[in-house]
Amino acid sequence: MTTQNTELGPEDRKIITLARSARTRNGVAEGAAVRDETGRTYVAGTVELDSLKLSALRTAVAMAVASGAKSLEAAAVVTEARSASDEDRAAVRDLGGPAAPVLVAGPDGELRATVTAG
Repeated sequence: MTTQNTELGPEDRKIITLARSARTRNGVAEGAAVRDETGRTYVAGTVELDSLKLSALRTAVAMAVASGAKSLEAAAVVTEARSASDEDRAAVRDLGGPAAPVLVAGPDGELRATVTAG
């Protein structure tokens, strides 16, 4: 499900800003950030190695899991794409459940859509 939402709370704005910063700082196609059940954030960019390719969102989810997160409250991805991929949404769903919001923003940081992980 996709919804348009221009009213973001400060914590959601924060993860979009962090995702945008990761994308810019690392010069990668996407930046992402996730927020866990304690409010901690995990930030990542696209991983493009010869032997390993991960989207920014899947990398951020993996970082959260590796750091002991039990669930996700929200995720954000900054990308040229108009929506999060099915694989990215599945990674968020694995930790955040089907209702976890995935905020999709453009490179300018403007929210394009909010999709659920389910």
